[in-house]
Amino acid sequence: STQQESLKRLARIEGQIKGISRMVQEGRYCIDIINQVTAVKKALEQVGLVVMRRHLDSCVSEAIRSKDGKEKITELMQTVHQFIK
Repeated sequence: STQQESLKRLARIEGQIKGISRMVQEGRYCIDIINQVTAVKKALEQVGLVVMRRHLDSCVSEAIRSKDGKEKITELMQTVHQFIK
């Protein structure tokens, strides 16, 4: 399920963040730390896209079927705008 997939990804991200924290504590090379931060950022974006897709497939689709889609689409577009900033 997408929920299980998201939870697995989040657990991996949590491990990556702990690794970054260790790197900072150890005074590791700044570029290596930045590269790890970039990897975490991309991984979080992927989780966000999975959740957004689930929302589109469920909540937004249901709202459209029940003739109440405009509000959900507006909400989703505002969220997408924030997500890509």
